[in-house]
Amino acid sequence: NLLDVNGIDHLVIVPFTMEFAGQTADEYIKNFLVNTFKPHTIIIGHDHRFGKNRSGNYELLEAKAKENNYTVKEIPGYMLQDITISSTKIRQALQQCNIAVANDFLGYNYFFSGLVIEGNKLGRTIGYPTANLQIEDDNKLIPGNGVYAVTIGNKEWAINKKKGMMNIGVRPTVDGTKRVIEVNIFDFDKDIYGDTLTIMIKKHLRSEVKFNGLEELK
Repeated sequence: NLLDVNGIDHLVIVPFTMEFAGQTADEYIKNFLVNTFKPHTIIIGHDHRFGKNRSGNYELLEAKAKENNYTVKEIPGYMLQDITISSTKIRQALQQCNIAVANDFLGYNYFFSGLVIEGNKLGRTIGYPTANLQIEDDNKLIPGNGVYAVTIGNKEWAINKKKGMMNIGVRPTVDGTKRVIEVNIFDFDKDIYGDTLTIMIKKHLRSEVKFNGLEELK
């Protein structure tokens, strides 16, 4: 778990309601940051904006620091290969199947978790059984359609992760219409329905292709 590895003790996820979004920058600092958390130090990204109309920034936090008894620090922009890393660039890279760029920017292999559910078991008929995944977090960004090299983990395989390949897409060879996520775990054929798997994406191999029947697909 990335939070455990980095020693983060508490994480607060705040629903972005209309009321929350409507706070002025001053109200955000006073009512949310100071009254709720009573912070000793606030660390802010160099381009972070907050409050209604994105009017709040590092300078405002610094101006309010003395009266609210906190210090504020700014994280500078981090450059990699002359490109400023940002969450927007990472999301775009994932959506465009550019896993190498996304992983490079993140500093780790992008991953997501899903529950193994029953599929049509078509892969089993051609010797490549797949685990169909139902993503547990509706907000998790899933990469663009295609075939990927992955490693797979669960509670049992936390140390010795399995290798495999993953397909994200509509399975055009069998005239599929619904987007699915399927994982073939190499040298593995056990019943894992109901298990939660964590998929770590290593590389994008190719786009999804429509083959002329199952034999060519195999």
